Amino acid sequence: MVFIGFGFLMTFLKKYGYRVLGLNILLACIAVQWGIIMQGLWHHRHGKIRVGITSLIKAEFGSTTVLISHGALLGKVNPVQLVVMTMIEITIFGCNEHLGLEIYKVTDIGGSIFLHTFGAYFGLAVSFVIYWKKLQDPSKDQTMGHSDVFAVIGTIILWIFWPSFNSALGLGDDRHRAVINTYLSLTSCTITSFALASIVDEKDKLNMIHLQNAAIAGGVAIGTSANLMTQPYGAMIIGCLAGVFSVLGYRFLTPFLAKCCRIHDTCGVNNVHGMPGIYGALVSAIIASLASEDTYGYNLYEIFGYMSPPAHSSKHEDIQNNMIEIKPGQGRTASLQATYQLIALATTLAVAIGGGIATGLILKLPFLDSSKEDGQFLEESEEEGHYLPPCSSHREDDTKV
Repeated sequence: MVFIGFGFLMTFLKKYGYRVLGLNILLACIAVQWGIIMQGLWHHRHGKIRVGITSLIKAEFGSTTVLISHGALLGKVNPVQLVVMTMIEITIFGCNEHLGLEIYKVTDIGGSIFLHTFGAYFGLAVSFVIYWKKLQDPSKDQTMGHSDVFAVIGTIILWIFWPSFNSALGLGDDRHRAVINTYLSLTSCTITSFALASIVDEKDKLNMIHLQNAAIAGGVAIGTSANLMTQPYGAMIIGCLAGVFSVLGYRFLTPFLAKCCRIHDTCGVNNVHGMPGIYGALVSAIIASLASEDTYGYNLYEIFGYMSPPAHSSKHEDIQNNMIEIKPGQGRTASLQATYQLIALATTLAVAIGGGIATGLILKLPFLDSSKEDGQFLEESEEEGHYLPPCSSHREDDTKV
């Protein structure tokens, strides 16, 4: 998903095919390594950061925030700026995630809040700060047939593997629910996206840019509540509405933000990750407010850690007497847990936007900002052809590719 899915998804612009694939690999590798350190600092033991499968998965998750932000900045910043942004963003991301998961004790198994919402609005905030009218050249937004085909490859890869993305950190029933809910949400979102895209299009045709992205918005929207008791019909409703938000966002909101708010969102990350992420967080608050032991059994206290009875309370002792091991919590009510889900969303938005603005100001420093002199950093992908040097196995007139 990280190296193929996100990479190819952003190749729909004909001028940036080479660039986005190369930088995608570079940024992902930096983000994964730095993420292991940043996230490991919060969980070190005896001064050592332990590396295992779980830490690698979490680091990969963290790298998606950078790639999402990159989507909002494609064509506007140079590689050095992106590397600097990656280091800063992963650091802020690790702190915000620790605050939400370990202090607020919210649930976000698929990262709708801490990955998608954070990455989208961090990138949009940076885009707002570095906005320069010359960089918003309409010719840079042009697509062509083969670039759209490559972008669909990214969509398909992301679509197929999104259930595993949302369920990777789950165990037992949590993992099963996450896979099922994500799959149902994706299928519903795809159908809705295709139907609505043809309705809102001025020529009554399917718009490939909408479909390449809106079809996966359901995976983002269900992320926070993927392991919760949404019921199959609930997962399908979540996916349908995510498709509606995403398509309408591409059709109406993206042009408005570029024209009136000085926010040029190159790849539409607000429509795929931002709005569906916020929507998913709101849905998780509603579902959390309905959570009870009657519905989840004792698994409730594994999902919502602070809803577990306090240590030495009579209820906690009763559970222990039933030979069931659960960690003591604070005895939160369902409504209070829902409130913390909303607090985590608000905190993430504030941290992402504030961090993005600060990062944008850093990227505009003269020794980093070279965009005004030269916006090209890699070969264009629309070249007419390459030539192989003549050798004994090639005739001179056959060397053109």
